Amino acid sequence: MREKDSMAKDAGDPMILEAERKICEHPIHPLLAGRRSIRALASTSVEPETLASLMEAARWAPSCMNEQPWSFIVATKENKCDFDRLLGCLVEFNVEWAQHAPVLLLSVAKLTFESTGELNRHAFHDVGQAIANLTFQATVSGLVVHQMAGFDVEKARREFSIPPDYEPIAAAAIGYPGNSAELPEKLRKKDESPRKRKPLTNFVFESGWGHSADWTRSL
Repeated sequence: MREKDSMAKDAGDPMILEAERKICEHPIHPLLAGRRSIRALASTSVEPETLASLMEAARWAPSCMNEQPWSFIVATKENKCDFDRLLGCLVEFNVEWAQHAPVLLLSVAKLTFESTGELNRHAFHDVGQAIANLTFQATVSGLVVHQMAGFDVEKARREFSIPPDYEPIAAAAIGYPGNSAELPEKLRKKDESPRKRKPLTNFVFESGWGHSADWTRSL
């Protein structure tokens, strides 16, 4: 069995670190509890049909008025020219580790409604839903999606001829999990540190702003 086949086979039952299990205040699906934005990615290529499945998952995300305002620029290591162009849009810190990923992605939002030409204030929200769908389909497939805010928006716009009414939102590195021991120490510590999340009482309100819902409290 090939390495990536084995990774995908094991993805349905992800390993959840005990520290992560403890920070879940209420039961959630293991795929959600176990998802991590690690930086140690294997050089193993991601097959086209697997990438297509990720895009299909994004395709079925909900959106305001079914506008589907998302687009994705995808660059694989097999297309070195495009990969290097997208890699060159990242900030130096992200280049350090993302250069080893087999796939880079840039999410883009259409800022206006096709039907009316008016501003679509929900576009970023909807692209976020699409990338979330993509991320969890990737997790099912044994892949990691590490999203990045650190990139040069205007350089990306120029490099890939993105029209004025479209906005680059975030970059992402996609690949199978690699060996964290191969990362520089500062990045290895980030990969191995437990995830932190605000408690539900900090952001789930009833009756008015800042009034925590009683049912959010841990039992």
